[in-house]
Amino acid sequence: MPAIIETRDLTRRFGELVAVDRLNLTVEQGEIFGLVGPDGAGKTTTLRMLCGLMNPSEGTATVAGHDVVRDSQAVKDQIGYMAQRFGLYADLTVDENMTFYADLFDITGRVREELTAQLLRMTRMEPFRARQAGRLSGGMKQKLALMCTLLHRPRILFLDEPTNGVDPVSRRDFWTILYQLLKDGITIFMTTAYLDEAERCNRVGLMHRGRLIRCEAPEEMKRATAAASLEGAFIKTIHSVEGVTRS
Repeated sequence: MPAIIETRDLTRRFGELVAVDRLNLTVEQGEIFGLVGPDGAGKTTTLRMLCGLMNPSEGTATVAGHDVVRDSQAVKDQIGYMAQRFGLYADLTVDENMTFYADLFDITGRVREELTAQLLRMTRMEPFRARQAGRLSGGMKQKLALMCTLLHRPRILFLDEPTNGVDPVSRRDFWTILYQLLKDGITIFMTTAYLDEAERCNRVGLMHRGRLIRCEAPEEMKRATAAASLEGAFIKTIHSVEGVTRS
């Protein structure tokens, strides 16, 4: 499969702090890739650089064939980005929020009606169209945020810990939606704090202190470290890296 995301020595510094350190990564079209690591590992900074929202200090990145610095607008036209705190308007209804974002993307007429109806069916949010966003549950807010992100039919979906703080049933529903998007040909790049979610990805990258220290399929990672779970594989990998650093 062709690479749709590629980085070469991608680095971001904030003063003396190296948030992302020489990241080399390739994501293939049509896969779901999970970036996992503790707080401060550099996951969100990586996503923001890939979305053209933050320039790297060094290195390069291409998304959908476009350089994230030179062609940042072309990148933004091809992607959907769902931040940890998506900008929903609490006093607007589900329908009104979707109308607002459709206006931002200049989606009108029959195309808007068809897309809105399709997304509402997919997320099972049809009964809540008239409810204000501020009165939705955490899981339904995430579904609404995802619908707004998908309105312009992006090729790549960037999700920054999309199910953080969401109840288990809503997390399951959210993943059902993600798998449907994969069937529709959308590439998904996500960060997650949940290791059981990471196991559902085609491939997983483990970040630690700004560096990508392992990147492979979850099952391969578990076999390589002789761990029964992905959590065990991550713990062994991090301990191994820290042991080398100390020695």
